[in-house]
Amino acid sequence: MSQKIRVGIAGYGNLGRGTELAIAKTPDMELVAVFTRRDPESVSLVNQNVPVYKLDDIAQFQDKIDVLVLCGGSKSDLPEQGPALSALFNTVDSFDTHAKIPEYFEAVNNSAELAGKTSLIAIGWDPGLFSINRLFGEAILPEGATYTFWGKGLSQGHSDAIRRLPGVKAGVQYTIPVEEAMNKVRSGTMPVLSTREKHKRDCYVVLAEGASAGEVEQSIVTMPDYFADYDTTVTFITEEELKRDHAAMPHGGFVIRSGKTGAGTNQVMEYSLALDSNPEFTSSVLVAYARAAYRLNQMGQTGAKTAFDVPPGLLSPKSAAELRKELL
Repeated sequence: MSQKIRVGIAGYGNLGRGTELAIAKTPDMELVAVFTRRDPESVSLVNQNVPVYKLDDIAQFQDKIDVLVLCGGSKSDLPEQGPALSALFNTVDSFDTHAKIPEYFEAVNNSAELAGKTSLIAIGWDPGLFSINRLFGEAILPEGATYTFWGKGLSQGHSDAIRRLPGVKAGVQYTIPVEEAMNKVRSGTMPVLSTREKHKRDCYVVLAEGASAGEVEQSIVTMPDYFADYDTTVTFITEEELKRDHAAMPHGGFVIRSGKTGAGTNQVMEYSLALDSNPEFTSSVLVAYARAAYRLNQMGQTGAKTAFDVPPGLLSPKSAAELRKELL
């Protein structure tokens, strides 16, 4: 086998840990270093043989890393780290603030292009795999409508919003697609659905001592941008129940394109995911695209790219000939 692709990880939370585990399952890649803003001594990897360094020292490793996986958050980490680190390395990240993708792309593209590096941005399952399936649907069924349903899954952003409320000690929130709405979409009738009709939200909350359950519930169900537009259920539980029943991070969803072909014939395309661990699956997507980022750079294709720009064959460790023989 030719030399392995040398991978670095920037940030070691749930996503960073998942990326470490995903790299361990890929025969053509090796994890050479992890970089953190914490004290490196305090970070415990699954593989104790992989060194951990301060993120501030990362520039010293340019000749030791072929592609860097950025595992920071989209709100405040990646807007700074993406453009800065794409000037030093080939990178892949999971930036997922949909509305800000165009400006983030421009910032990373300017940086990577100047440095001769290749950066794959907004990689994951949404944006990412779901985006590709939305594109397939529109291109193949130009007369139609696209529907995206998320869940059942634990929403980290909405859970965080609950935990910040006065009177809440801890809590999680699940996004749940409405079965009746999905069945209407699958019927091919192309219904017009409101936000409330497509998803509902289930919240599990541990009250702070002395807090009023009624007041906390009212604060949640009326919260603009998060819960006010949805049918929201709030269930109060103990801290023990939260730890026992809600520690996992499941997620998933559906992309459905309903349309008409030819003489008005109904056609429905559907892609779905059912994930027991959102961060582990997202990490696995990042690692496959890290392989593609390295290969694209070797081919001289520099600057920022998205999932739309990557030929699927570049994601696989198999050769083009093997793919034609085994998967086509």
